[in-house]
Amino acid sequence: MAIDTGEVSGPLAVLLDTLDLETIDRNLFRGKTPPTRLQRIFGGQVAAQALVAAGRSVVGKTVHSLHAYFLRAGDPAAPVVYEVDPIHDGRSYATRRVVGVQDGRAIFNLQASFKLAEPGYDRQAPFPDEVDDPASLPTWRGFGLDERGEDDREALPPPSFPFELRLAAPAGGYDRLIWWRTLGPLPEDPTLHACVAAYASDLTLLSVPIEAYAREAAAAGRHFDPPAFVASLDHAMWFHRPMRVDRWMLYAQSSPSSGDGRGLCLGQMFGLDRSLAITVVQEGAIRPPR
Repeated sequence: MAIDTGEVSGPLAVLLDTLDLETIDRNLFRGKTPPTRLQRIFGGQVAAQALVAAGRSVVGKTVHSLHAYFLRAGDPAAPVVYEVDPIHDGRSYATRRVVGVQDGRAIFNLQASFKLAEPGYDRQAPFPDEVDDPASLPTWRGFGLDERGEDDREALPPPSFPFELRLAAPAGGYDRLIWWRTLGPLPEDPTLHACVAAYASDLTLLSVPIEAYAREAAAAGRHFDPPAFVASLDHAMWFHRPMRVDRWMLYAQSSPSSGDGRGLCLGQMFGLDRSLAITVVQEGAIRPPR
């Protein structure tokens, strides 16, 4: 999957350049990180780059699922080498395993499955009722708690942030509803749209269980101490229907459980046509102060 950035400029061009991996050898790629204030590589970037690497060796099929583990914090000052193992190529499905490596150590592991399109029994979860239209909402810059458990609403998004976010009032049993899209149009490649969705899926999800717990503690009159450590552990995505992430997507988020130093997050991405495009599940380490 070669990425054409000819018609793209500004922060979105920076994102696409970040996803346009350097080919070192067959099934071996190198990814870079743009200048950042973060002390470790953003997890969504590593997931998206790994999916790009996987997609480079698949022809005629599109990604339908990925399952990934964040093993170590990545150093943003050093490149990440992605080793692709083409473990299966069938007539309908293809599977790739990708390991991201820095300084000889694995920092990330991903398995992705690709498939041919075919007819099926089409049904989906309903679109949340009474959600404000994105055109009626202001741009949202609140990312909640950062990796140290501190409020980071002023520090993020950085100047190179390639997305527009708009926060809608919770509805339909979800803890948070966010409209999002890229700042400009993208090429038609469906795998590229999936890779950008993988990047964006990690931006706001892990703060949901923290905020849900804080809200319930406040309602019960309990004191809440922000966590001392927050980091993604694993991440899974299922791509149900075609989508364009350069058009508005509704990211409906909830958290069914937290405990044992972990929090579980669920996300569903709907298009403006109300179709369910993607389901996301993520678990993160969320450790309270000792």
